[in-house]
Amino acid sequence: MTERVLLTLFGREYCSLCQQMREELRLLAPELNLDIVWFDIDDDDEIEARYHEMVPVLTGDQDEVICFYHLDRHKLEAYLVRRSLG
Repeated sequence: MTERVLLTLFGREYCSLCQQMREELRLLAPELNLDIVWFDIDDDDEIEARYHEMVPVLTGDQDEVICFYHLDRHKLEAYLVRRSLG
C-alpha cells in the first residue's frame, strides 16, 4: 500500500482561485493518495505576511512550495516522485 502524502493548501475563503485549486485537489486526492489540509491565511498574521498575495499556495514537507495561483499537476507529480525517492 502506498503511503499517503500530506500537503497544505494556503488560501482565503473568499478567493475564487483558492476555491478552484481546493476543488481540483479534492478530485485528485484519491488518485494520487493525497491528504490535503486547508489553511485560511487570514487566521494567522505570520502566515498571511508570508503568502499575502501569492495564494493559493500548495506546500509539501518543510513548507516547500509546490505551486501557487493555479494547480500545476506536473509540478505536483514531480514533487511526489522526488519525495518517494527520499
